[in-house]
Amino acid sequence: MQEIDRPAVSIFGSARVKEGSPTYERARATGRAFAEAGFAVVTGGGPGVMEAANRGCKDGDGLSVGFNIDLPFEQGLNPYCDIALTFRHFYARKVMFVKAAEGFVIFPGGFGTQDELFEALTLMQTRKIGHFPVVLFDSDYWEEMLGWIYDEMLDDGLISPEDVALLSVTDDPAEAARLVVSHYDERVAEGSV
Repeated sequence: MQEIDRPAVSIFGSARVKEGSPTYERARATGRAFAEAGFAVVTGGGPGVMEAANRGCKDGDGLSVGFNIDLPFEQGLNPYCDIALTFRHFYARKVMFVKAAEGFVIFPGGFGTQDELFEALTLMQTRKIGHFPVVLFDSDYWEEMLGWIYDEMLDDGLISPEDVALLSVTDDPAEAARLVVSHYDERVAEGSV
């Protein structure tokens, strides 16, 4: 099997997003921006945002990876993956998303997307993994959740300011790529990669 031979980003989002929608097109542009920066793009390998990001990666001549999951609905492997693995269990799949990634970009999505987001934040908060950028894409979508995080979790002392600092928000594919790539470049310069 082919290996991921370059830095990678994991991109998450809803399987229910349709081709041609603004979210699909932004995810596709984001996948392309990462490919053009020399990054592999790792997704869940399914339709929607995942397909768009993998497709954008292929548009940019990058290495496109899908970590699929056996589900009774929605989740077939999209045709834009150079490397594809199918997992039976979510926990093993989530480990692989973290292991492969220099950062996460999270598009709008449902419970699965939220699970992947909060798992990564928890692992960083508890120092089970090193800190890396977590970029929330689509400021309008994330606005209420971020308000709740600040107004409830942070104000009540349930999380620290350092925990919230793990998150960035953007509406720009190039900015999403820049946030992750620049963090990786800093790590390379420090010799920690």
